[in-house]
Amino acid sequence: MYNILVCDDEKDIVSALRIYLMAEGYQIFEAYNGKEALEVFAENEIHLVIMDIMMPQMDGIEAMVKLREQSNVPVILLTAKSEDTDKVLGLTIGADDYVTKPFNPVELQARVKSQLRRYMQLGGGNKKQETLMLGGIELDDRTKEVTLDGEKVALTRTEYDILKLLLENKGKVFSPHQIYETVWKDNPYGAENTVAVHIRHLREKIEYNPAEPRYLKAVWGRGYKVEE
Repeated sequence: MYNILVCDDEKDIVSALRIYLMAEGYQIFEAYNGKEALEVFAENEIHLVIMDIMMPQMDGIEAMVKLREQSNVPVILLTAKSEDTDKVLGLTIGADDYVTKPFNPVELQARVKSQLRRYMQLGGGNKKQETLMLGGIELDDRTKEVTLDGEKVALTRTEYDILKLLLENKGKVFSPHQIYETVWKDNPYGAENTVAVHIRHLREKIEYNPAEPRYLKAVWGRGYKVEE
């Protein structure tokens, strides 16, 4: 079963799409602005996004830009006939397709099937990849080896697990509690100091200048992430 995120500020459209797509066997997640869509996406495994362009709080274009920082999941934009400029912009910055309102349900279902088929054929549905790369860093989960510019880096099991978690979720911020619960699989009491120490050691091994990290970034008051 594939999970589809439908985002539109018009609740009638979201409701209609839910009915059409559930009839095809998809599980539907709902959002009513770009901000909500990103929150739903972060908390669930989503295989395709259908998103309106014009929405309050955060429009579909801005939400898609942020989405593309962390995922190549297919995005189908919903547009009005008068939004030709936004269609072009959307496709330029990463949308895979668009459907003009009022849409034909049969056409939309066909486009959804086409995008999901293409995404899965390209391996997009394999969330856990065996080889993870970021700049000069390469993590091979088959051999449990990490290299930096081709040179092997000796990591402890905990450092490896932290790096793997972050590489699997590029751009996503993890709090110390989330990292501790995932890696240590324990109650995150005192997690901040423990995780901070391991992050420091990890930076000393994978950063060219640990004092000014290029990859493993701290997000003040929130946690840690990796990014290009």
